[in-house]
Amino acid sequence: MTTTSSTTGSISSAGIGSGLDVKSIISSLMAVEAQPLTLLQNKAGTVQTEISAVGQIQSLTSTLSDKAHALSSKSLWTQTTSSSADPTVVTADTSGGTAASGDYSVSVQQLAQGQTVTSSIAAGAALSQGTLTIQLGTWSSDGATPPTTSFYNASSAAVSISIGAGDTSLSAIRDKINGANAGVSASIISDANGSRLSLRSTTTGAANGFKITATETTDDNHANTGLSALSFDATTGAANSQLTLNQYALNAKATVNGIDIESATNKLSNISDGLSLTLLKKSATPVDVNVSADTATMQKAITDFVSAYSSLQSYISLQTKYDSSTAATAGTARHDSPLQGDPSIVGFQNSLRSVVTTTSSTSSMFSRLSDLGIAVQKDGTLSVANATKMTSALAHPDELSKLFTTYGSTNENTGIAVRFATMADNATGVNGALFSRSDGLKGELSRNQKQQDDMQTHLDATQARLTAQYQALDTTMSKMNALSSYVTQQVALMQKA
Repeated sequence: MTTTSSTTGSISSAGIGSGLDVKSIISSLMAVEAQPLTLLQNKAGTVQTEISAVGQIQSLTSTLSDKAHALSSKSLWTQTTSSSADPTVVTADTSGGTAASGDYSVSVQQLAQGQTVTSSIAAGAALSQGTLTIQLGTWSSDGATPPTTSFYNASSAAVSISIGAGDTSLSAIRDKINGANAGVSASIISDANGSRLSLRSTTTGAANGFKITATETTDDNHANTGLSALSFDATTGAANSQLTLNQYALNAKATVNGIDIESATNKLSNISDGLSLTLLKKSATPVDVNVSADTATMQKAITDFVSAYSSLQSYISLQTKYDSSTAATAGTARHDSPLQGDPSIVGFQNSLRSVVTTTSSTSSMFSRLSDLGIAVQKDGTLSVANATKMTSALAHPDELSKLFTTYGSTNENTGIAVRFATMADNATGVNGALFSRSDGLKGELSRNQKQQDDMQTHLDATQARLTAQYQALDTTMSKMNALSSYVTQQVALMQKA
């Protein structure tokens, strides 16, 4: 009974009763069965590497497109820059990009400023109640200071500010003025003599002078505490001007190439097509201002394009090259570049190279990139190999514009940058060479994954079948071993009898 019990237990686990290493047998068989799956997985890794390589080529091509589009923009070749012989007196701005090249002689006789007046009342004093009326306008001086005539040409409606019982301190009056939008700002300024109320035009220019009329609700008979202490009228003979005049509102006055210019601000906008001048101080002598083609920006656009083209060419060459050093030798496997021999990628690279070497008839001075000092290197990249040629070419932005920006019906009469931009956009666009190649590889990867899934399902079923078969074999062999042992025991007993 003990033996039978032991035998029964031994056949409950595959291989134990029979002595067979069932686990090892099944593992070896499954390793053979799984070889096609391993091949699929290796292929998937290869395809994924190809997808990544094509994706990087697409990215570099998009960068090339951006740089080519920048070169093909007509506005690039009309950009100008400016310089001033004395930027402490006047600065120039051509940021609008349309200023014509030229030289300008600028003299500054007067800067624009706002009117400023100051009270003589300490900031702690309280004034009487009433109304302040502020009127903007121009003081007529006939060239004299102070004005010899009157206040005229009111530039806006007068603004009345009510000063009530709780508004009679200078700080409260300051806040009331600042909140009235009267074209005048108020502040309290402290100096060695105490604190004063200062009033200033919010905008420069002669038309932004101001006068202040004070109407007191009650008169305390003290000029320095009544609201009339804040009145101002600069007209000669006026008895009601209590504020101290610090400066009149003035227009800027300058002479540009012998022409007198007057402006309410110190920025002379669009003084010449696209040119603005900012006046900073008076000048005893004229200051020269120069406007010329912005060759630095133009050259940077060219070198950026050269760099983008070279980066793309280098990467494509790296991904498509055949490296003889990795060719198969005894015991060594060959490793091709991910896109080695790929017709779509190699064809695209050759198309790019053809644009570099072909000519364009759009300019009378330049027909190819080499005319600008740009040379093709042995590895297919570009470089600015002749700085003298480049500098000479940049002196003719109109001709460079024709070389790069012209749209034509054939390659020959189409600008080089336009051709590059079109080729790059087509390659990365839907149904373009790069888009289609990437799409095809992604489809291949998807199909590969489906094959892997199907193969894994097959392997799982095979392993289950083999396990069941070997378990059955193990059970049968275990029973046979038990029977053999029993017969042997019986024969031995019979022999003893």
